[in-house]
Amino acid sequence: MKVTKRRKEINSKVDLKKEYSIAEAVTKLKETSKTKFNESIDIAMKLGVDPRQADQLVRGTVALPHGTGKTVRVLVIAKPEKQEEARNAGADHVGFEDYLNKIKEGWADIDVIIAAPDTMSELGKLGKVLGPKGLMPNPKSGTVTNDLAKAVAEVKAGRIEFRVEKAGIIHAAVGKASFEPKQLEDNIHTFINQVLKMKPATAKGVYVRSVTLSSTMGPGLPINKNELAHH
Repeated sequence: MKVTKRRKEINSKVDLKKEYSIAEAVTKLKETSKTKFNESIDIAMKLGVDPRQADQLVRGTVALPHGTGKTVRVLVIAKPEKQEEARNAGADHVGFEDYLNKIKEGWADIDVIIAAPDTMSELGKLGKVLGPKGLMPNPKSGTVTNDLAKAVAEVKAGRIEFRVEKAGIIHAAVGKASFEPKQLEDNIHTFINQVLKMKPATAKGVYVRSVTLSSTMGPGLPINKNELAHH
């Protein structure tokens, strides 16, 4: 296996056997993120849960104080009388039948769909299309709601969804390499605290097995467990 120059340079700066504090990890990731594009900073949390058990499926939303640095494209599905409200709140696309047809035809140029409850019987029929893309609105994640303006504002401001995958891992983007260290640290602590709050009553043993921070192209840095105390 050929080790690239960039990887050699990263390896010389990073000790993968060491456990880092969040502040140290953020500094390291910013140091090693030298690619041309603004890399995403990602967190992976391995949980001691069995996602096949419905009561251990850890999922929810969290509002990151400094957003993710990504522009979130929002489609609101609502009947005509609610459409103006969604437009004024900054939704990128607003409609009902017109957009249901576009989605049926394969259009998916969006990151989040927010729907008014009275449209779900129609939108629900597109589950086969939207489900696999992770776009199906859901009351649990705050994306099926009568308060469309609030939902649009929160998603635009950096509210993200997370859910545990089959292997018991939660992945999320918690910012960009260009963020100030303090912004990344705030986002990371906020994310971890939210996941800690959602510990299922039925989960046995250690809840958070490991936490790793990484940048898109960079190494994964193990985070010291002492950092999981509430901040």
